[in-house]
Amino acid sequence: MGIISIIIIALTLTFDTFAISITAGLVENKIKLWQAAKIALIFAFLQALFPVIGWLLGVQISHLINAYQHWFAFALLVLIGSKMIFEALKNEEQKKTLNIFELKVILVLGIATSIDALIIGFSFAFLDVNIWLAAFIIGFFTYFVAMIGMLVGKKTGHLFGRKAEIIGGLVLVGIGIKILIENIK
Repeated sequence: MGIISIIIIALTLTFDTFAISITAGLVENKIKLWQAAKIALIFAFLQALFPVIGWLLGVQISHLINAYQHWFAFALLVLIGSKMIFEALKNEEQKKTLNIFELKVILVLGIATSIDALIIGFSFAFLDVNIWLAAFIIGFFTYFVAMIGMLVGKKTGHLFGRKAEIIGGLVLVGIGIKILIENIK
């Protein structure tokens, strides 16, 4: 597989990360550069790691995970998105917002958006692909797309005010539903 094909795959894998990064910027419109870089680095690391894991596992379990990966991603995204929506609807005294700066939240979002990369890794096991180069390219593009997404969200977040968290939650639920619909047979 050529480098152009790997770049196209890498860009395709960043769509969900981009949407979630915009959401992060919307919800936390005071996000600092170092915080955005940390989030983007974690997203990039996971997005690069999952194809390697998929490649290593190869055909041994691909038929088991492939049948259910969309349900796993759907459940994680709907759970987090619903929590964001419910928290946004609470009054300020009751409100405990989803903290995008918490490592566990970043990891769950990163894992949810990297499930597709795991499946791509399975396919790489059957192709002539330098997995280390592919993982680097995927991670590289994911990092920059996540940073751009958070910047876009941060710059437009003030336009939405309190509704930003609801919009962010709806985006996550929408991504989860999209994943489910695309993969139901």
